[in-house]
Amino acid sequence: MSKPDELLVDIAALVESEHSNQMSLTVVVGGAVITGRLAPEALWRRRVAEVLKDSERLGPFASVFVGPDADSGPPRDTAPPAHLHFHLARILQGSLGLPETGGMYRIALQDVSAWTVGDLSYSDH
Repeated sequence: MSKPDELLVDIAALVESEHSNQMSLTVVVGGAVITGRLAPEALWRRRVAEVLKDSERLGPFASVFVGPDADSGPPRDTAPPAHLHFHLARILQGSLGLPETGGMYRIALQDVSAWTVGDLSYSDH
């Protein structure tokens, strides 16, 4: 999508303003289906930083994700969100969800070609 879907932008803005991580969403991006829960950007950044900090090789990158106002979230009078921040997310491929435990994905709203509310499950039955 060259211009993000206004309804999807509104959903992302509500997640940001409520600081909630309970909204499940499934999107199609570049042919890949990604399903999981949305998180406010500040929460997502903090969690990514925690994971990186625990890595011997990737620890130095943790500081990139935690800025001075990471806990406060975006100011109220800002532009609409440009990205979706997923946690506990999986890329669906056939009957598999990768990774099994869920990952952290940042997706540009303009790249979403289709979406639905809810976390799609997968099964080999």
